[in-house]
Amino acid sequence: MQVGQSIALFILAGLAEIGGGYLVWLWLRDGRGLVYGLVGALVLFVYGILPTLQPTGSFGRIYAAYGGIFVVMSTAWGWGIDGLRPDRFDLIGAAVCLAGVGIIMWAPR
Repeated sequence: MQVGQSIALFILAGLAEIGGGYLVWLWLRDGRGLVYGLVGALVLFVYGILPTLQPTGSFGRIYAAYGGIFVVMSTAWGWGIDGLRPDRFDLIGAAVCLAGVGIIMWAPR
């Protein structure tokens, strides 16, 4: 159950970081209203809390593994939201990152 909980928290953290960052991007780069920036900041604050809920691991290990999840989710966000279809190298890189996540978080120690 801990692996499932951990994956769910990584996904929520990814959505919060990418979504919050995207809202700040829209505010500063696309001239959207201040509300976008404020909501983005709040969502980024929530992102800062989510990794602390991971059931196992240290700060460094959790954030290192999260980096791999972030790469994969950012690639998916770019495809789904910005319409930038990943090429084979994006997909290979994302697969390597996911393998790294598995090793960092769940390899027997």
